[in-house]
Amino acid sequence: MTASEAQRGPSTLELPRLTGPHGRAFGPGGALRQGGKVLPEHARGHNRALLLQTLFHQGAMSRADLSRETGLTRVTISDLIAELIADGFVAEIGVREASGPGKPAMLVDLDRAGHRIVGIDLSGSDTFIGAVLTLDGDIVARREVALPPAGDVVATVIELARELVADSHAPVLGIGVGAPGVVDDRGVILTAPNFGWAGFDLEGALQEALGLPVLVANDANAAVLAEYTFGGAGDDVLLVKVGRGVGSGLLAAGQPMRGSRFAAGEIGHVTVGTDGGPTCVCGKVGCLEAWLSVPSLTARLAEASVSSERDGILRDAGERLGIALAPVVGALDLSEIVLSGPPELLGGALAEATVETLRARTLAQFHDSVRVRMTEQGQDIVLRGAAVMVLSGQLGVS
Repeated sequence: MTASEAQRGPSTLELPRLTGPHGRAFGPGGALRQGGKVLPEHARGHNRALLLQTLFHQGAMSRADLSRETGLTRVTISDLIAELIADGFVAEIGVREASGPGKPAMLVDLDRAGHRIVGIDLSGSDTFIGAVLTLDGDIVARREVALPPAGDVVATVIELARELVADSHAPVLGIGVGAPGVVDDRGVILTAPNFGWAGFDLEGALQEALGLPVLVANDANAAVLAEYTFGGAGDDVLLVKVGRGVGSGLLAAGQPMRGSRFAAGEIGHVTVGTDGGPTCVCGKVGCLEAWLSVPSLTARLAEASVSSERDGILRDAGERLGIALAPVVGALDLSEIVLSGPPELLGGALAEATVETLRARTLAQFHDSVRVRMTEQGQDIVLRGAAVMVLSGQLGVS
């Protein structure tokens, strides 16, 4: 066994990665948390993922509990638990407190300390952030590096990843990367102008250099996975990520939506005003990003002399966001919109104006209850979403 294989652990190599309509899925069978019919040759991998998923969300259980919860036979449960214990993903944690006659049941749980995940966020304006995370998404080590020149980005990411792996002090299940730009389902950056990338196989380059499983996705698409797994979002949710630019990640019926060209969620350059407005970096006039991005909003707020003028600027930006989101809510019947970015900008007047505009521009009977809220995960949302990518891609857990 090579050093990289030892680092991965044997079961990481053995677990089949079932794919969805675009070739790669963030979960068994193509959808997150879906337990539908599978082909016989995929059944064992599906059942492994089902057990891990159940333990991940419900905690310690006996083998009999797992059989009742999953519908799998006790023989199948015992066989799979033995395999997962041998692979280091499940551990026996002691007997349940006796509540009656008979032998107390032995409890098993996901071995939450047995592996680590490395997450990297490349979406920052000035820095790249990386972290070592537990299987529960808790950050146990963090590193930050200054944004390098465009030609040094890959080398910087590789070095950051190596430092984080060295800090992990446990086998690394995989490395998840949230990157700006349009990213296809194989981790190829189709376009990321800020880095000068077009058709660049970032996932392949990192995997070759690091010798570990690597998953790369758009940063907003990673963020919505974090909100789904760790933030309590429902199956139909859109997360708007506001920073240097504006993008969004979308789940419909628990399934990540990427679009026919992998550009679903690219709302920043949707024109949201026919009344002129600021010129966008793309050259168009009236793009959402020109109103809502952090640099644009900050610059306009700095020119405001009174608080009422400041509120007007924020409400205007919120109205533009509502204009962009109303057709999406109407078409997909979303249950909630999550905002990720500086709360001092996105909360309050801006969010209120977004809600008012959504209600004015959608069917009241169905969409007045759409919830708009700030994420509670702060700047760690992409890092934690990168961890979900690895959990789902390697273990079928989300």
